[in-house]
Amino acid sequence: MSRIGVLKAVVCAAIIVCPRMAVAQDVATEDSVAAPAPEAGHSLTPIADSIPAAVAELTPEAQDTARPVAIQYSDGHYTRAKIHKYASFATLPLFITEYALGQSLYNDPQSLSSSKRGVHGAVGAGLIGLFAVNSVTGVWNLVDSREAPGHTKRMVHGIMMLVAEGGLIASAVSAPGHSRGQLVNFDANKATHRNIAVFSIGVGTAGYLFMLFAGH
Repeated sequence: MSRIGVLKAVVCAAIIVCPRMAVAQDVATEDSVAAPAPEAGHSLTPIADSIPAAVAELTPEAQDTARPVAIQYSDGHYTRAKIHKYASFATLPLFITEYALGQSLYNDPQSLSSSKRGVHGAVGAGLIGLFAVNSVTGVWNLVDSREAPGHTKRMVHGIMMLVAEGGLIASAVSAPGHSRGQLVNFDANKATHRNIAVFSIGVGTAGYLFMLFAGH
């Protein structure tokens, strides 16, 4: 219980007890010899008299402690935040499109000559570009707002998205069919490419949803 809570409990107890004490004193006065008057400067109820002063002393201190600290950001911070936010809207649609194209090519025996390869590569390049923009704006604002509440959530989100970005780059590099040497182990290479891509899409989706539902 806080100091103010304890103090309120004492005040309530004093309000209940003091009238009863006064009644008891009146009865004792009627049945016994009158008690001598207190000396000047002394109170009959010193504890009750000290309560208002204690409340006045503690209340401002508690209010100052609970008062939040204002944090001011630059115009650039808000601009980067808007870019990051609106660019992130394309994350899940691009993930879904890239996965669908990749899975279709993975199951196609003639994937080397399929027209979907170009579309698949273009969507992948778009994802990497999107992550590059959001990495710059996100990391910049993460450092800029390191003293603001919710920094741990933003840090976890940032790490997950950077891991996903690295995986997308690795997936693009490991895509089979870029050279004759890769054609020899085409099936093994496309399996590696697919596994890296699925891992990256999974981590990126988790990081996106984490920040979406984390209340930020």
